[in-house]
Amino acid sequence: MNKEIVKQRTKLSAIRIINMVEKMPKTMTSNVIAGQLLRSGTSIGANYRACCKAKSTRDFVNKLKIVEEEADETLFWLELIEETNMFKSEKLVPLKAETNEILSMIVASIKTIKKRPMPTTPKS
Repeated sequence: MNKEIVKQRTKLSAIRIINMVEKMPKTMTSNVIAGQLLRSGTSIGANYRACCKAKSTRDFVNKLKIVEEEADETLFWLELIEETNMFKSEKLVPLKAETNEILSMIVASIKTIKKRPMPTTPKS
């Protein structure tokens, strides 16, 4: 997984979410859900960037798990928006697909890293 490509994809996904939220209806319910989507959807990229600055393999995996959680939460909000007809389904398909792909890449990375032997710290 190329870190720069993932950074770019997560950033573009965040931009698409921002643009979508701006077009959502302005009702009390949709405002709350839009805020939740905005937070989780934009934090995928922000947290992935934090992964790239991890201080150790363990730190990297822990930060990737946060990215995984945020991507899964984003999918939840997109599904809720779709199932309550707050936004046209056909407009959500590409965003859901991209979020699923990002989630799959992150999960695969976590599994790959966990298969590697973790370095041990010397005992004092």
